[in-house]
Amino acid sequence: MARASAPAELPEVDEIPGYPLPHQRDRLIGHQATEQRLLEAYRSDRLHHAWILGGPKGIGKATLAFRFARFVIANPDRFGPEVAAARDLAVAPDHAVARQLGAGGHPNILHLRRPWDDKAKRFKADLPVDEVRRTVSFFGTTASAKAWRLCIVDAADDMNVSSANALLKILEEPPERCLFLVLSHAPGRLLPTIRSRCRRLDLTPLSEEQIGEGLRDLCGGNLPGEADLREIARAADGSLRAAIMLLSGDGLAIARGVKQIADNAAELDLAAAHAVADLIAARGQNDNWENFQHVAQLWLHEHMRRQVGANLEKARQLIDIWDRTNQAIQDADALNLDRKQVVLDFFFALRTAR
Repeated sequence: MARASAPAELPEVDEIPGYPLPHQRDRLIGHQATEQRLLEAYRSDRLHHAWILGGPKGIGKATLAFRFARFVIANPDRFGPEVAAARDLAVAPDHAVARQLGAGGHPNILHLRRPWDDKAKRFKADLPVDEVRRTVSFFGTTASAKAWRLCIVDAADDMNVSSANALLKILEEPPERCLFLVLSHAPGRLLPTIRSRCRRLDLTPLSEEQIGEGLRDLCGGNLPGEADLREIARAADGSLRAAIMLLSGDGLAIARGVKQIADNAAELDLAAAHAVADLIAARGQNDNWENFQHVAQLWLHEHMRRQVGANLEKARQLIDIWDRTNQAIQDADALNLDRKQVVLDFFFALRTAR
C-alpha cells in the first residue's frame, strides 16, 4: 500500500483504536455472494478494470476490497490452477502477501483516502486532487510483466469536483494489468461518467446475526450481556462499525438517550436534552459524536419511511431536518464549531416538526 512516507504514529481515517484495520482483516463477515461475483469476474475471459463497491458505511466494503486485492496480488495468473480451484478470496495468513499487507502495505496496492492535515492536526474534510494524482506515479512505476496493481478509493464520496475529474481521467485511460476498487456509501451520487466506466456491486447491510458474529470475532469475550448485545445489533442498522462504536464509551447510553428524547420531542425534556448533548459533545469523545450521528440519522430514516405513505408533509419536514443536521455536522467538523449546539438544534427541530 503506497503510503510509506506517512508517519507511523498517525491514525488512519476511520480507525477504531484497538481494532484491526480493513487491510489487516483476514475474515469477511457476510457478503459471500458479492465475493463470489468478484472471484468469477477475476477468472473470466473479460475482467473489467474498475468496480464500484457500494453500500452503507461500516458494512465491510473496505474489508472486501482488500480481500480481493490480497487475492489478486497473491494469484496474478487469472487462469492458473490456484485461481480455478479457489472457493473464495481467502489468502492464507502466513502467505507473504498477507503478511506484508497486514504489516502496513504492499507496493502494488495504492490506498487513496482523506489525508492527515498536520497543520490543523486532523484529517482533511475531503479527498483532494493531489491524492488522486498519486495514481500517475503509482501506475508509472515499473512492475513485473505478471504483476497486477490495484487502486482502492476509500471513499469516493469524499472526493471534491477536481479529484473526481482526476479519477475519471485515469478510469478513461487505464494502464494495463490494473484494477480500481471504488468504494462508495452512496454510489448514485457519484459522477455519472464515473459510474458509466465501472461495474457496480452493491453490498447489503449485515443482518443482526451477522453483526453478533462480527462482534464475537473482533471482541472475543469482552461483550455485554445478550440483551444489550441484541439492542446494539438492532441499533447498528447493519453496520459492524456502528456496532463496535456503540460498544465503546457511552455508545449504548447515547443510543437510548437520543431515541427517548426524539420519540418524545413534542414535549421536549430540556434537562435531558442538555445532559445527552453534554455527553455527546464532551471534549475528546469523538466516539460519542460519531454515535450521535449514526443514531440520529437512523431515527430520521426510520420515521421518514413511515411518513412517506402516510403524511407527505411530515416526511418533507424530516427530510429537511436530515439535510440540515448533516450539513451542521459537516460544518462542526470542518470549522471546529460547538457540537453541543448541533445536538440541541436537532432536538429543537424535532420538537417543531412534531
